[in-house]
Amino acid sequence: MSPASIPPHCDVAIIGAGPAGSSAAALLARAGVDTVVLERDRHPRPMVGESLIPHFWKYTDLTGASAKIEQQGFVAKAGAITVWEGGIHRIAFSDFGFQRPALHVERDCFDHLLLQHAEACGARIFQEVAATRVDANGGSPRLYYRDRRGSSPALGEIKCRYLIDASGASTLVARQSRSKRLAQSRHQFLSFWGYFDNARFLAGDGRGYPFLALGEKAPVTFVLSYEDGWIWHIPLRRKTSVGLVIYRGKAGKKGPRERLRYFLETCRKTPYLRELLQDAAFIGDSLGGRPDFSYHVEALCRENIYCIGDAGGFVDPIFSHGVLNAFYSAVLAALAIQESLKDRSRRQRYAQICEAKIRQFYSFSRALALGDFDVNGVDVNLIKRFMRALPEPELELMLAASHMTRRSQHFRAMLATSGLAELTGGIVDKARTLEHLIV
Repeated sequence: MSPASIPPHCDVAIIGAGPAGSSAAALLARAGVDTVVLERDRHPRPMVGESLIPHFWKYTDLTGASAKIEQQGFVAKAGAITVWEGGIHRIAFSDFGFQRPALHVERDCFDHLLLQHAEACGARIFQEVAATRVDANGGSPRLYYRDRRGSSPALGEIKCRYLIDASGASTLVARQSRSKRLAQSRHQFLSFWGYFDNARFLAGDGRGYPFLALGEKAPVTFVLSYEDGWIWHIPLRRKTSVGLVIYRGKAGKKGPRERLRYFLETCRKTPYLRELLQDAAFIGDSLGGRPDFSYHVEALCRENIYCIGDAGGFVDPIFSHGVLNAFYSAVLAALAIQESLKDRSRRQRYAQICEAKIRQFYSFSRALALGDFDVNGVDVNLIKRFMRALPEPELELMLAASHMTRRSQHFRAMLATSGLAELTGGIVDKARTLEHLIV
């Protein structure tokens, strides 16, 4: 059976079918917009970023995907525990008024679900079709692609009224326009990650449990600092994700064998983690990596081209903002494009509003995680507006999360910069200190 033909034109063409691309596609298709998605890989495909904070539900409610996510039975987590520079802290999202759970998700399954939902909403999906170049000259963008679905690759192009780049770390539009900027600071990272069978996990009571107890005890996302950076430990339904986020200067140049050796040796020697993995088996060939963990894009939105999700910037996964940013920017771009289709004369203004909102979230995330102000794409004025609009429970969550990783000075600096220093004494720090963990 021959693969379906890719249309020569559409209202909106989307590059990439991760959470950003699929969510934007679902929203646009539900609004009756002719939407085409080109995805380089075939889903399900491996991906990291398995920890979702409960804010994501409001976006999947908008796309209509929430019921399908609930039916999957992903791991609901109790909160987070950190061991950071010797201090042990715990938070529970229920302490901040959240009624719906944070989740640990297998991203291959989760992303595939979102893609299938977008297709069910009416978006036309073409997998194994890699976008190669964008021509933004003239009134309508042209997207060139390489179709690998048949017996031999075929080249083609699609003309659209609007283009969304949701290509993730590939950052197709930003690379082509040379507007991608790696972080110019000591906060430059790379990451290795892999998976283990039969690993123990930590629950919200600070105790370790065997993997088979996962259905009886809700786990936490477990984060540890170590001499070269920090580590995540995320229990999933059938395996456990472990990742190292490493300061670039500490990593050196390592080939595949050296990376694997370094990864396993770090897992063996890091307190608490080594106990959780004592009876676990590393899953062969599961080691992955990413070299440029921290960057921003200077030109995010033009009148007919939008860069969303990781295609628009990435900070640091410490606060699980990556997938949240994907959902948030997808909603913004979809709304801006819908309004632009109604009134073409205002499309530049809608693009400007969308860019400001996406850059505002990036600025907040980077300032909270890394303490950057007015550098590396951070706009202090946007942070001020963001902080002033947040309700008190969100400020409390920010304080607790930053305290757990010795970053509360970043939060307090954000308050002071926003003219909210008087609130410092009134915001309750709900991060609970633990004397020890029983692993």
